[in-house]
Amino acid sequence: MDDTSPKSTCPAVFVEPATGDLFQVGRKVTDPDVIAKLTAHTPIHDDEAAFWTPARLKPQLLEALTGTYEPGREGYGEPSFEDLLASAERSAVHLEARDTYDATDPAFLKWLEDGDTSYEWDDWIEPVGAAVARGVKVRRLRIVSEPVSDYIRWEHAISHGNIQAGEDLRWLPRRLAYDLAVPVADYWMFDHRLVRYHFTSGAGAELGVFEYVTDPRKIIPVVGMFEMMWERAIPHADYSPS
Repeated sequence: MDDTSPKSTCPAVFVEPATGDLFQVGRKVTDPDVIAKLTAHTPIHDDEAAFWTPARLKPQLLEALTGTYEPGREGYGEPSFEDLLASAERSAVHLEARDTYDATDPAFLKWLEDGDTSYEWDDWIEPVGAAVARGVKVRRLRIVSEPVSDYIRWEHAISHGNIQAGEDLRWLPRRLAYDLAVPVADYWMFDHRLVRYHFTSGAGAELGVFEYVTDPRKIIPVVGMFEMMWERAIPHADYSPS
């Protein structure tokens, strides 16, 4: 994998150990002039695609062709949330649109039992606080049904951790968002250039399954949609879930 690429771009070459076949990942070519030059030499069939390989990937291609790479070397794999946040330069926004997430969370059950609002926030405050300290604006928007669910009341009660980390938190009652196009999945969006969609079970538990979108044509509507919702949302200090 090219280790000098800009953030969120990963031109790479992979070698299948069993066969020696090469697989490349790169930016798909859509420029009509470039396509015309390529098809003047060879047709591009429906099951084929032309993609751009940067000159800086030549050393990795040479390693793949000659077999001089380190055996077993792997790529970066799926990025963690901490990796994505650490790469953010300007903004990170999060949309939560469910009324209940993991209702088996011990901290939630404890709150139901005795109203305890203690929560372990250190693992969150550290990375988010570091991002905020270097100038990243972190915003969280929660869309909620009213009267709110017990889970939302609990989230509101422990949101002091989000605030301490440096997040700007707002709440948007569904009655104020009924006419807006809202995604069917929660997401994090970084620098208006990458959206990571999250998927949950019907009961609200995180599945650890994500979809990543970097196509500007698909991100621009998300940016506009989030800003419209943000304008209608109520700042945390002014919102009461009761």
